[in-house]
Amino acid sequence: MSNRKTSVIEPLRIADARAALRHVFVRDLVLAANIGVHPHEHGAPQRVCINLDLAVREDGRPLGDQLDNVVCYETIVVRVRSIARDGHVNLVETLAERVASLCLQDPRVVSARVRIEKLDVFEDTHSVGVEIERFNPLP
Repeated sequence: MSNRKTSVIEPLRIADARAALRHVFVRDLVLAANIGVHPHEHGAPQRVCINLDLAVREDGRPLGDQLDNVVCYETIVVRVRSIARDGHVNLVETLAERVASLCLQDPRVVSARVRIEKLDVFEDTHSVGVEIERFNPLP
């Protein structure tokens, strides 16, 4: 019998009623992006998978079932698509920073965790990439 522990990835615990935080997320957004440092990566779009986790400050007012009262994930997805089409970037890290910056433009977003994976780099891996987390300054 082995005493080895199996590593289990815990789900993010962002939503928190006591801290008045809502979790807004985007899962597995697959886009074509012009990305990469190698010559063969220039001019040939690559598939990337983008995941976003946003901690959004709730202000305690009723939502009133109105889109203006929430951080809209559709708006975020449209803007991320635009960033991915906005010319060549060398590094996945650069793309992740740009996406995090756009998410933090809304002052209700306390933090943005961005994971970007290149899906077709190595035949023997599902993906490679980077995950970052950035914070808005306190109000």
